[in-house]
Amino acid sequence: MSYTLNEQDKAQVLSLSDNERFNHLVNRVNEQQELWILTDEHGCMMLTTDDDEDCIPVWPHAGYAQDWAQGDWQHCKPEAISLNVWLKRWVPGMTDDELLVAVFPTLNETGIVVDPYELKDALDRKKSSGRHN
Repeated sequence: MSYTLNEQDKAQVLSLSDNERFNHLVNRVNEQQELWILTDEHGCMMLTTDDDEDCIPVWPHAGYAQDWAQGDWQHCKPEAISLNVWLKRWVPGMTDDELLVAVFPTLNETGIVVDPYELKDALDRKKSSGRHN
């Protein structure tokens, strides 16, 4: 159900601030009903922040996730997770495992790192507002 991502749109979105990319992800995930992670044969890719917090990076489109699949992560592939599965399984599971979410990181920026329920709350607020900007 993914939308078409052209290079011009991609460059424009990647130039946004962390907060603007967070909002973009919330909007797109609500529209598309999916988000993207990177996986390999061992499971999903995780990052460790400068504060030694473990987090799972998420993106609104496979194209953004694919950008990360280089260097140490070149063996990783983008994988879609339906919004329903994310909310029902991943959010409680990540909370139980004390993992955070890196929301829409770029190669230069970590993105906003939040508790899984903070992202869920933002997605729920967007859904209840009924707007898809």
